[in-house]
Amino acid sequence: MRALVLTGPHRAEVREVPDPVAAADQVVVDVERVGICGTDVELFTGEMSYLHNGASSYPLRPGHEWCGTVTAVGPGVEPGWLGRRVTGDTMIGCGRCDRCRRGRHHVCADRHELGIRDGLPGALAERLAVPARSLHALPDTVDAALGALVEPGGNALRSVRAADLAAGERLLVLGTGTIGLLTAMFARARGVETHLMGRDDVQLELARGLGLDNAWTRDSLPRLSWDGIVDASTAPALPALAVELVEPGRRVVYIGLSSTPSTVDSRDLVFKDVTAVGILGASAGLAGAIDAYASGAVDPRPLVAATVGLAGAAEVLAGRRPGGPGPKVHVDPRR
Repeated sequence: MRALVLTGPHRAEVREVPDPVAAADQVVVDVERVGICGTDVELFTGEMSYLHNGASSYPLRPGHEWCGTVTAVGPGVEPGWLGRRVTGDTMIGCGRCDRCRRGRHHVCADRHELGIRDGLPGALAERLAVPARSLHALPDTVDAALGALVEPGGNALRSVRAADLAAGERLLVLGTGTIGLLTAMFARARGVETHLMGRDDVQLELARGLGLDNAWTRDSLPRLSWDGIVDASTAPALPALAVELVEPGRRVVYIGLSSTPSTVDSRDLVFKDVTAVGILGASAGLAGAIDAYASGAVDPRPLVAATVGLAGAAEVLAGRRPGGPGPKVHVDPRR
């Protein structure tokens, strides 16, 4: 089969690789659609921290936002999975440790991260082998584009939940990339008054086109009480700004990562009695994202700028993006 292989920093090529086999407790999926995200770009450029601490190494096969159809099941897997459209959890714990037993498999010390950490090749390929326990079935109302947006949607939904806001309360989302926009869309669907802050008005055009009219730059941001803030940006100065702006006694949620360390003064957290929450992975949000997409409560398909074939994935990773203004590019490995 064909698969995209990262062979070193700024080097990627489509190669013929062996077909995956469904080992015990695994399935094989024919991949229908894959999203390219910032983590994939950092793996391509060599900036990803896992490449420097030994968790990942080249050659590497990326891709962790995916959907497809189960075409083979291994020993120990329920045959009913055959023929089902599915997506899957990126974070795959060992299943044996205390963290996994307590439902925190996404921070298991021995976890795999599909297409990110060594151990499980990713979904930028025609076929994919994954553990059956990581699967989530997709209803017919969730098409390929939505299916490949479940993983980022799960991250966004977890961020909204972590902000702990009631309907009618006010949320400020910092950053207008895929996760920032998805966070705003999930918050709006829950009846939260949602605001976004981006770098400039050009960046905010897509948000306003999605009906997210409360979209501001730092200079135009109104002086309001922010009941919760989600930092979905990559700017090193914004984590501290979030603590400065949030209402005392409320929550700041961090899901964005800057390429250089950001600084938050713990005294500011203490004096304002602010709770800071970090979000790693979509695991606990996947089912909720699927439900929201299936019902139409959230429709993130306008975030997809273009869908390219597998041979076009390297160009996207290198920064040569096709299509419209949306922040997300999808890959159809069958093309």
